[in-house]
Amino acid sequence: MASQQDTLEFLRLAAARGERNALIALTGVEGGAARGIGTLMGVSESGAWIGSLSGGCVEAALVGEAQRVIAHGKAEMLRLGAGSPLIDIRLPCGSGIDLLIVPDPDAAMIAEACKALGGRKPVTLTLERPGEPFTLAIPPRLRLIIAGHGEEVPALANLARTWGAEVLVLTPDERTAAASGGEAVLLKTPAAHAALALDPWSALVMLFHDHDWETPLLVQALEQQPLFIGAMGSRATHARRLVMLAEAGVSAEEAARIKGPVGLIPAARDPQTMALSVLAEVVAAYNAH
Repeated sequence: MASQQDTLEFLRLAAARGERNALIALTGVEGGAARGIGTLMGVSESGAWIGSLSGGCVEAALVGEAQRVIAHGKAEMLRLGAGSPLIDIRLPCGSGIDLLIVPDPDAAMIAEACKALGGRKPVTLTLERPGEPFTLAIPPRLRLIIAGHGEEVPALANLARTWGAEVLVLTPDERTAAASGGEAVLLKTPAAHAALALDPWSALVMLFHDHDWETPLLVQALEQQPLFIGAMGSRATHARRLVMLAEAGVSAEEAARIKGPVGLIPAARDPQTMALSVLAEVVAAYNAH
């Protein structure tokens, strides 16, 4: 599923090509709709589109509605599902959704938002709608830094990319780096590294079997304010980890920020289950934030 950032980038590129376009925002939900308020869809006058505002029930029809709104050039509210006059466009779940269709959203505003999000800064967009403006807060994409070695690293890296996260792998093992695909940095020694740069929409997951590599990187991470820090291992392993951090001068309060053992599925033994368990916990933290 396309993110809000993907949708804005679609609109930016359409405008750069000289194509008229429309931004569709989900502004209200009645019942158990498939998507939440703030979900976006982008439509070009050519009929190309990105995003999903339902479980696939109405998107094709919305392309036509967006093209109609683009043609007459005035923002419009549209109700679909329960309570809608458009009885031929139905939501099988029985819910109702309210949509704001904005033709030709301000190109400079969209470009500036894309630039800010690309620079890891959140943005707030105000979209004009009949009655009152709709304010939309958009966070940067989740960035996941995975530090470790072994099969768990590529399993998590590949799953996280499929979900839509930006992924960076830090590893001392060339085989792990190659299997992980994407961006990877080879660690030469157990020490802090300039690549470990975290912001409030970034997470660090430690997947080392040799835990001697962990302490300098964890100390460096705790000096920053990331969304999430987690580390693999048993409870006994985590207790030893905390001792090593204390010896490195980390307070118990700071060390308590580390989720250990990381993951929502207890005692995950295989790399694929571990990856699913860890990613679920990280994404839950991102969504809550």
